Amino acid sequence: MQKVALNAVAATTTSDGFSVENLKELAIQLIAADIDSGNGAFEVHGSLDGTNWVTLAVIDNLATTNSETLTRVTSKTLSSNTSVMVFLDPFVKPKLLRVKVTRTTDGTYSAIVFGTKHT
Repeated sequence: MQKVALNAVAATTTSDGFSVENLKELAIQLIAADIDSGNGAFEVHGSLDGTNWVTLAVIDNLATTNSETLTRVTSKTLSSNTSVMVFLDPFVKPKLLRVKVTRTTDGTYSAIVFGTKHT
């Protein structure tokens, strides 16, 4: 499954919520383009009922530390034209997801969610 949550938005935007109830191995690609001096801070929100949303800590795609622990973040800021991946912890099981980007001065921002259907 692939879902475009945000598509080249040029303002602070929160996507509509969408179902991930039957998905596993969720990854979110965050994309920044057309940045001169600004940035965009992304957050991933989860909900069990579609009304009450919480900011989720996602696994950042960074090299692990010497203790081999994963790095979890509640927001990921992109300040250059780039693309990164973050991952939902497999133990976190929201029914719905949405993605928010807070834009400063310039740039366009996209978020694409990928997941595998439960078999």
